[in-house]
Amino acid sequence: MKPLTFLSNASRAKDIFAVLAKHGFANLLTQLDPQEGLWKRIIPQPAERRTIWERIRLAIEELGPTFVKAGQLMSMRPDALPHALIFELRKLQNAVRPLPFDEMSLVLVEELELTTSEVFSSFDETPIASASLAQVYFATLPDGREVAVKIQRPNLARTVHADLDLLAWFASQLHQRIEGLKPYDLPSVVAEVKDNLLRELDFRHEARNQQYFNALNPHPDRVYAPSVISELSGERVLVMERIAGVTVGTARLAPAEARRIASNGAASLIHQVLIAGFFHADPHAGNVLVTPDGRLCFLDWGMAGNLTRRLRLGLADLFLAAVHQDAERIVQIAADLGSPGGRADLRAMERDVTLALREDFNSSIGRVQLGRAMLKLLFIFGQNGINITRDYSLMAKAVLSIEEVARTLDPEFDLRTEARPILTQLQKDRTGPRAILRESRTMLRSLLTGARELPAEIFRIVRRIEHDDLTIKFQHQGLEDLDNAISSASNRLTLGVIIGALIIGSSSIVTTGIRPHLFGYPALGIIGYVISALLGFYIVWDIIRHGRHR
Repeated sequence: MKPLTFLSNASRAKDIFAVLAKHGFANLLTQLDPQEGLWKRIIPQPAERRTIWERIRLAIEELGPTFVKAGQLMSMRPDALPHALIFELRKLQNAVRPLPFDEMSLVLVEELELTTSEVFSSFDETPIASASLAQVYFATLPDGREVAVKIQRPNLARTVHADLDLLAWFASQLHQRIEGLKPYDLPSVVAEVKDNLLRELDFRHEARNQQYFNALNPHPDRVYAPSVISELSGERVLVMERIAGVTVGTARLAPAEARRIASNGAASLIHQVLIAGFFHADPHAGNVLVTPDGRLCFLDWGMAGNLTRRLRLGLADLFLAAVHQDAERIVQIAADLGSPGGRADLRAMERDVTLALREDFNSSIGRVQLGRAMLKLLFIFGQNGINITRDYSLMAKAVLSIEEVARTLDPEFDLRTEARPILTQLQKDRTGPRAILRESRTMLRSLLTGARELPAEIFRIVRRIEHDDLTIKFQHQGLEDLDNAISSASNRLTLGVIIGALIIGSSSIVTTGIRPHLFGYPALGIIGYVISALLGFYIVWDIIRHGRHR
């Protein structure tokens, strides 16, 4: 953060330092050394005996909505942050104190350019939900449709920008000054969080995500998302179908019905991830409702993940390898998907992956938690320089959330049972006769296209040869040292020839006895000997100086 930006947020920065000091990070503030005297005027309260990760979570909760939302987004990066911190950040609650409707209605009127009474026949001014970014109200349209109205908190964009600037500055200082955190690329994680959070401030993205899911959803009789009232929705207001349902934690269901609903939710998420490649990134218990007709409704589509066909197929292979406890195969898949750097120790990774699978994906001890295992695997990959796409992290978080939701309904739930039919079908689609025929057609089409273009390419080359316009460029790489060695050897050889000629010439002159004399010998011969000796000494000194005498 630039100094001017820091000064413009000085008041908020002081609040942040006060909270950090309160939760036992006074020593950290000393290392960060912010504006002179800024934090020293703050009297920190004694911190309770908690782990550093718990204290980070508590500090984030106290710092307000922007930091809470940022912490939730950071919890989706197990490949870039310590997994102990990830699981603490997942505990962050999104509920905050609601604002009076008088303040919220200003946003509604600005977006709709109409008053509340002009748009709705009735509007309940008591919010049914209050989160860090928005509040949700129930209303009724003039045609009788019951809707939920999501309104963004006023002046939120300005507050979020200021807090994110401070968070980016703080992450940069941590990365530079705290030795234990240097392996983690905090600045890039915060930059990604900033992009995601600013994207969530535009409710039009959320509206499009809901509409896209409903368009792709093959089983609307089992799961769905609320339909959007597009003509009344905008950047800061989202009007959607009102869902009459209860959260999975409060649903009163017969065991067989609960198992059916849990199975439907898990099957839907697996279809979203592996087949559609578009999935709800945060299906936690608060975002999933059980409706009176026995369906599941996914709420809050502000964040969604997208996977290409290559990533989906790689993920399917990763699932199968995890089921078979094949650590070597998992490492191979991760390396293919993530392009590891030179520091990756694949053998050490296999050991870490084996331990992670043994702890969290081991049916022999009754512990089968695919989502938790995936989070650990992503952390192992990241620690070894294998940076898999961000959407893989979202996927792991989504799988973990849906497992927790399903186990709330059915304590015996096993995600492998739901995934097996889709994985089997996916494998058939990849290796069956239709897949082979499809790939053969693609290959044949490419060959025919190349064969059709080949004569024109050959003719173009021939024409260039005819016009003497064809040049072939050779570039040698890695031969610079050889060129220097040849040049140095040539110079020394030339000096050696000159020295030899001087010695022979001087010897001939000395035998003639020609005057003038120097030390009783012809002076010209003596001078030739001296020059030869100096040049010889120079060559020897140069060889010794550059270590080339070995």
